Amino acid sequence: QVQFVESGGELVQPGGSLRLSCVVSGINFSRFAMGWYRQDPGRERELVAGITSDGRTKYADSVKGRFTISRINGLNTLSLQMNSLKPEDSAVYFCNGDPKFRGGYWGQGTQVTVSS
Repeated sequence: QVQFVESGGELVQPGGSLRLSCVVSGINFSRFAMGWYRQDPGRERELVAGITSDGRTKYADSVKGRFTISRINGLNTLSLQMNSLKPEDSAVYFCNGDPKFRGGYWGQGTQVTVSS
């Protein structure tokens, strides 16, 4: 079964930067489009960035121009570079397929808190 291990989240001041990483196992990673999702308490989990198997990217309007998604297929790793962070970016961040893999598999996520 697919497994995700996210890392890199922490407390950061507004305007700061973070880089999140996700190591994926259990699938042929290079064949799948992947995405970063985030969830606030009381809100639905939303896709913030996606990348196809051949590197084409897409972003939610709220993060466009500030976040950059990337992948290293040889390391089964998905990354999210987040710049110019805002308090509204605070959430738990997860990675998964885009679209999400069937079976309801999710990692533990990584907490990003943007606050002064």
